[in-house]
Order: sequence, then C-alpha cells, then structure tokens
Amino acid sequence: QVQLVESGGGSVQAGGSLRLSCAASGHSGGNYWLAWFRQSPGKEREGVATINTITGSTYYGDSVKGRFTISQDDAYNTVYLQLSSLEPDDTAVYYCAAGSAAWVRAWLLLAKEFSYWGQGTQVTVSS
Repeated sequence: QVQLVESGGGSVQAGGSLRLSCAASGHSGGNYWLAWFRQSPGKEREGVATINTITGSTYYGDSVKGRFTISQDDAYNTVYLQLSSLEPDDTAVYYCAAGSAAWVRAWLLLAKEFSYWGQGTQVTVSS
C-alpha cells in the first residue's frame, strides 16, 4: 500500500514561487510513476507532472511546461514540485499521486490511471 503526504502549499503573489513536497512510502523497489495533479472548483482534476521512480523520466502538462519542475530525492522517498512564475490560474488544490508503471500511460497524465492519492495541499496565487 502506497501512502502519500503532501506539504508546502500556501499563498503567493503572481510571479512568485513555491515548492511542494510529497513524502511517499510503500513503493520502494517498485516501478511507479509519482505525479502531481491539481483541481480548482468546478474544474476536472488536471495532470501537472509525473516522474518515474526507476528511470527519472518526466512528463508535464502543457499549461505548466517551462514553469514547473518535478524531481525526486535519491532514495525516492520524496517527490518535489517546484512552481515558478506562478499565475492566478495556478490556484488549486495540488494532489500527489502514485500509479504502477505496468499500466500508467504517463504521457497522458490521466487521474484515473493513478491508484494512490494524498490528501492535497492548497496553492493560492493572487494577482
């Protein structure tokens, strides 16, 4: 059973930066995609970025390419999301997720393909 705990959300002005962290457990040695999704009121959950725990390969959603960076620590116990050049439209609850590489099509960043989820952390960007 994979467990995920996010931290690092908060409020920031447009143009600012934040770093989100996701402490992951229960996946050591397995081939997983760890990902960040976000959801704002009235909108569907959107894939932000994902990273493979074995290869380190990454994929990003189109709306965040060039602004957000996903990374993981050497022990693969924590995945980070560096948010830069933040815009008011980035305001959302950000969720950490994990899915087996056996069936996740990482380049699509589809929420339904990720089996494990954290509780979410709020990011608010003011103009």
